[in-house]
Amino acid sequence: MPDNASEVTAAGIARLAGVGRAAVSNWRRRHADFPRPVGGTETSPSFALPEVEQWLRDQGKLAEVPLRERVWQQLCGHPAGAVAGLVHAGRALLLVRDDPDGWRRLAALSDAALAERLPKVLDESVHSDAVNTPAPGPAELAVSVPLLRGVGELAAELGARQTFEFLLGRQLDANPRQYTLTPPGPAELMAALALASQAASVLDPACGTGTLLRAVPHAEAVYGQDADPELAALAGLRLALHGPAEVRTAAADSLRADAFPALTVDAVLCHPPFNERNWGHDELAYDSRWEYGLPARTESELAWVQHALARLREGGTAVLLMPPAAASRRSGRRIRAGLLRRGALRAVIALPAGAAPPYGIPLHLWVLRKPGAGSRPAPELLLVDAAGLSGGDGGGRDKLPWQTVRSAVLQAWAPFDRDGTAEERPGVSRAVPVIELLDDDVDLAPARHLPPPAAAGGADALEAVREELGATLRTPVSRPSRPRPPSPMSRAPSTRPSGCSGRGGSPRPWTSSARSCRPPRPGTGRAPPSCGSCASSTRRR
Repeated sequence: MPDNASEVTAAGIARLAGVGRAAVSNWRRRHADFPRPVGGTETSPSFALPEVEQWLRDQGKLAEVPLRERVWQQLCGHPAGAVAGLVHAGRALLLVRDDPDGWRRLAALSDAALAERLPKVLDESVHSDAVNTPAPGPAELAVSVPLLRGVGELAAELGARQTFEFLLGRQLDANPRQYTLTPPGPAELMAALALASQAASVLDPACGTGTLLRAVPHAEAVYGQDADPELAALAGLRLALHGPAEVRTAAADSLRADAFPALTVDAVLCHPPFNERNWGHDELAYDSRWEYGLPARTESELAWVQHALARLREGGTAVLLMPPAAASRRSGRRIRAGLLRRGALRAVIALPAGAAPPYGIPLHLWVLRKPGAGSRPAPELLLVDAAGLSGGDGGGRDKLPWQTVRSAVLQAWAPFDRDGTAEERPGVSRAVPVIELLDDDVDLAPARHLPPPAAAGGADALEAVREELGATLRTPVSRPSRPRPPSPMSRAPSTRPSGCSGRGGSPRPWTSSARSCRPPRPGTGRAPPSCGSCASSTRRR
């Protein structure tokens, strides 16, 4: 077995053979020739992938390992980690796409020769700026050679871009807690609001894996920056494989170490980190980007808003995914007021819960536009509440009717963006005069300023309800008479039953409501206890 052979866990073996993990555990107990662990831990051992493949074939449990699964298992078992292997694979896929003949010549070499020749070829690639990291050396690529050969075969079957998307998607699905992803629905809506189809250059200062920039259809240049170097590299490779746009990515914190300080773009799309206290409040107190005021320590999202505006050309559009608290927190009211007075904030859109992480709250979209010199501030702000369009499913991320949400939002935004105002739709959207919002709170939550939705059926239905209610009120109501109970004085007296006597043994009137008296106990000679209608003071037993 070669030293750089990929390893696979029990879960991977189960996936290869199409069985459950319990079946793999049974094989290990029952078959003495099952491959021995070569790594991992006692509770989660790993096995050499070639040995596992051969054993499955010998047992007749696997005719041939599917190419996708074999490449994925090679990636999972990469000695430097799955992300490092994915970066190596992405670089090779760029070469496969741009120079397929050159890749075939390299693939015909031995493993050692391929690891020696490949770094120079990758370093000379025209896409070196996309990753913004030097190409791996021969020693680093030596452990990736089996993976790269498999990736080249899979690219011949699926295509270079589809191969990278498959491997990246598997990696993200396998580690959901490590990544904060923007789903495709919100990403496409944000791109549409930013008029990204008309934007020649687009920036995402917190790009993650590049989902927002990938939603831009025809950009000539895309720029991404992320504080995580691995995510920045993956985003650059993903975008370079996606289309012909010029791609530049950087690994640094955009607020503290902006990699593009002199850049101005047509559009900015951003899903910034929420509720960050350590975003640089103290060291950035005099930064020139705070044109609308220094954000409070608890208002990191407003720092990202002003960073996005600072990177726009005049008239450019920015769309940011924001937590709902940013629209109403008192600590941010001065900056919100400044954005309104200058006309920089153009719309606040409430999305249904489950649209994007964190999935439990209905996030907002802020649409901003860089004011031009001498331009007049916009007199109205568009507020859209799409939170009620989820159909009452409780905000499940897989149940959201994104076509309905997208249509409702764009139907309100398109005329407002064109004319500066839009027709009011009760419960959904309204163009609110800015003067109405500039109070002590500057609360921009859409639900607080929208009229309630109109009743189903409109005016005709309301008229029918009114007529029905009037007819009901005019109809006399006949209630059945309830018999009045007779007064005690009017009850007809009757003789008390024999054996029942009051004090002194004198008979008393008997009424129909009295209970029957019990006979005296034999041999006691005592008077029987009085019944319920007797005035005797005899205690009930």
